[in-house]
Amino acid sequence: MTTQRSYGDGCAAAHALDLIGERWALLIVRELLLGPKRFTDLRAGLPGISANVLTQRLTRLEASGVLSRRRLPPPASVAVYDLSPWGRELEPILLQLVRWGVQSPAFVRGSPLNADALILSFRTLFDPLAAQGRDTCVTLVLDGQAFSAMVLAGQLDVARGPAAAPSRATLSTDPTTLLHMAYGHIALEAMLAQGRADYSGERAAIERFLGCFSVPGVAAPD
Repeated sequence: MTTQRSYGDGCAAAHALDLIGERWALLIVRELLLGPKRFTDLRAGLPGISANVLTQRLTRLEASGVLSRRRLPPPASVAVYDLSPWGRELEPILLQLVRWGVQSPAFVRGSPLNADALILSFRTLFDPLAAQGRDTCVTLVLDGQAFSAMVLAGQLDVARGPAAAPSRATLSTDPTTLLHMAYGHIALEAMLAQGRADYSGERAAIERFLGCFSVPGVAAPD
């Protein structure tokens, strides 16, 4: 294993970058923000990373206290990686990076992304003003993974797994198609007609949810 480099700078921001500034490190954090994952799940969410590099990054993040490795109780009995409470404090930082990055003139909007990345973008780009009068609770099934999304009184609660409240509808699709519907204003009707989405329950509940987001414009040059 290569020796981890350090900026050797007394600034706490420089130290933070010593811990999470390596390639893939923050994306591993992103993949764990919605809950623990197995090594194979992390590789599936980050298809560009090799097994050796993932092992190195996980080892360093664990040594730094950002995450831990533990075994789930029976009947699962599998080893998973999970963020520490301190590691979870990276969430607002990572979400702000999403909002900052989407404004880059070089960012290609609408590019494919995985389910976790899309769900976390919902937390970033949720618009409380647009959500007024759009209270709803839906289940999103993205490439076979279920997520709950509740909009209530101008706030969004979105997480992996079933919702605490009864779901009004279930939308089944892939992450990129849902991205186009939520941010690109592609009509649900069009995706249904193309066979790229399916739903059950109240269609209006899904459409209310899709109208709760706004994407900031591209940053203007000086």
